[in-house]
Amino acid sequence: MPGYYDLKKNAQGQYHFTLKAGNHEVILSSEMYASKQGAENGIDSCRTNSPHDNRYDRLTAANNKPYFVLKAGNGEVIGTSEMYSSAQARDNGIDSCKTNGQGPTHDNT
Repeated sequence: MPGYYDLKKNAQGQYHFTLKAGNHEVILSSEMYASKQGAENGIDSCRTNSPHDNRYDRLTAANNKPYFVLKAGNGEVIGTSEMYSSAQARDNGIDSCKTNGQGPTHDNT
């Protein structure tokens, strides 16, 4: 099963998306958007930028857990990954983001 974007609306009326692998594991989570159109634009940006390795910042959190952020061409953060157990696991997450980033949107708003 291919990956997909899970678009949701929270109780406060804000929208966000997660990119999920075919096994439904979260790969990337977006910020909150005030409008559905904003979130849909974020998904489009993720589709555009996810194939490009230079759009990923490989980072380490204060607790020494590796993670990554995906950025647009203008440097704006599109989404943030989960925390990983190792740099290799993080790099596998980036590969998964590249592979699944072209998936369809499941609108659950």
